[in-house]
Amino acid sequence: MIGDWVVQAPVLLVALAVVFGPGLLIGAGLRLRGLALWALAPVASTAVIALLALGYEAVGIPWTSLSILIGLAGAAAVAWAFRLVLGAPARRPAADPRGRTLVLAGLAVGVLLCAARLVVYVNEPDAISQTNDAVFHLNALRWILETGSASSLTVSGVIGGSGFYPAAWHALTSATMLLTGAEIPVAANMMSLVVAAAIWPVGLAWFTRTVVGGRVGPTAIAAALAGSLHAFPMLMFQWGILYSYSLSLALLPAVAALVIGAPAWLSGEGPVTGRARSAVLLAAMVLAGLGAIALSQPAVLLAWALLCATWFAWWAGRRLRDAARRERTVLITALAAVLVGVAVLWIVLSRSTSGSHWPPFRGKVAVLADVLLNAPVLLPPALGVSILMVIGLVVAVRRPPLRWLAVVWLAFAGLYALCAAVGNPLVRRYALGAWYADPYRLAAMLPLVVLPLAAIGLSAVATWAVARISKREADSAERVATGWSVAAVGAFGTLALVLAPVIQMPAVTENSRDAESRFVTEDYLSPDERTLIERLDETIADDATVIGNPATGMGFGYMLSGEDVSPRTWATPLTSDWTVLGERLRDAGTDPEVCDALAVYGDPEYVLDFGEGEPGPGRYVYAGMADFAGQPGFELVDSEGEASLWRITACAP
Repeated sequence: MIGDWVVQAPVLLVALAVVFGPGLLIGAGLRLRGLALWALAPVASTAVIALLALGYEAVGIPWTSLSILIGLAGAAAVAWAFRLVLGAPARRPAADPRGRTLVLAGLAVGVLLCAARLVVYVNEPDAISQTNDAVFHLNALRWILETGSASSLTVSGVIGGSGFYPAAWHALTSATMLLTGAEIPVAANMMSLVVAAAIWPVGLAWFTRTVVGGRVGPTAIAAALAGSLHAFPMLMFQWGILYSYSLSLALLPAVAALVIGAPAWLSGEGPVTGRARSAVLLAAMVLAGLGAIALSQPAVLLAWALLCATWFAWWAGRRLRDAARRERTVLITALAAVLVGVAVLWIVLSRSTSGSHWPPFRGKVAVLADVLLNAPVLLPPALGVSILMVIGLVVAVRRPPLRWLAVVWLAFAGLYALCAAVGNPLVRRYALGAWYADPYRLAAMLPLVVLPLAAIGLSAVATWAVARISKREADSAERVATGWSVAAVGAFGTLALVLAPVIQMPAVTENSRDAESRFVTEDYLSPDERTLIERLDETIADDATVIGNPATGMGFGYMLSGEDVSPRTWATPLTSDWTVLGERLRDAGTDPEVCDALAVYGDPEYVLDFGEGEPGPGRYVYAGMADFAGQPGFELVDSEGEASLWRITACAP
């Protein structure tokens, strides 16, 4: 397994370059440096690449490796030209090399543990997520390659749709494919690795650093803890699969840190001098961040808005106590505008989805225990992190500058509790509708607040212990405590990985748990089915159409073969004609109504028989799309094990 990942390392390096490279060039042009530069690089890259995809589609420029590189070079040139407007960089004291080393050590621990968890779960670099949403996402990547458009306004065309669909993840992944020639599953898995083990730990570290006012201890510890909760990032690569949502959540910490750090930047602690220049730079970066999130998965905008509004309410409240009358008026007006803005955004995003899809599954007392033990969606309790989180909450409540973080934890935990335990349809539609009332999506938001709190808690306890034992001064005690804390997190994380390399996902609405990795299982796409699909270009006529039951592995047919295999999503057409095909296609030789239904779908020439399907969420049983042997009007073209391809001759003129 490891050897296969090593062979695909060049694809991983290009994926890292796609996600970090443009942003590093742009950020350096905007005078960012240090941890802020690295945390904001994926934000800038995502925004620019997603916007390039939109712009290229609008003016008719195809999405190719050359056009991508030219566009990115142009964006970097604009950033470096903007550098002239920003003026000279702000002078700041040199960073403490010992502090930098501790943060790098924390990042190394977090990156390695996050990467190891995901690699062990995925198993092989070309493995395919055996989930409903993977069918759409991976087919969409094939669509981008064939149409030359990665625009969020066209990607839904893969399933015959139109309108907006957030396609930033697809733009990044397709760029990786175009620059490397990698197969679709490999590129998707490498992008998942970048999201989980690069974007998330760096963004979390910078967010924590901003929250605690630059203190090294919590920053380094939070980075090390990045992979210690299963709810994010791992859960998003089991449930769904939620490629786009995982990217959006991974970007969230850095974009939130921009807002929380705004007062410091405006007071001279930012990368440029002058309040006006700092404000311009901040505004540009925040807008880019919001664009990156919106073009990845807009629901995460609500998490960002809730977090930032809570912080702003706390910050404005503290300022109000000593503010003059004019400043008081400005602060109250701004706070009212922020709250109204959050309410409007909540309403708009809640109404933009198809509403609540999942029922509650947990009792009200049990869900409170789940939140305190960091065991959402019936995951195993994270006792160590939970104890540290509680300590961090106590520290946050006792320290006024951190109290808002405790309130954000209450808000995020409250949203999850509502989703898991409250069945009121109005609550599920309007309070939770932006997330489809999906407990997994809401559970994934919790680590953003839990891990900084846990880092604050561990830093406080460890620093106190070192100071008491060694009689060191506070700064020295914190450095020593941080080193030991990062080492301890690495040791316990490694032990947990060895003892439980894979934590299978609970299916909360079915009261069950996965028996094996969704990248390893064969209950959706079997090896025989994959082999048969991958040679379709050799077995079917040019420009032919193939149909089948997408609740079987044929849903991946378009992605794996490049041939016209449909449906291209797990959801089948909701028409009476498709119902006829699903129930009676095998009777086409004796039932004229079947031929009429086939005509509605363009008279497909072939059908894939991968069985009748299976019951379950997003799955369908279609007895008419299986068992064609001996049926009049069908000829066997190819087979592999129990999978077979048949030519439909019943309706031939």
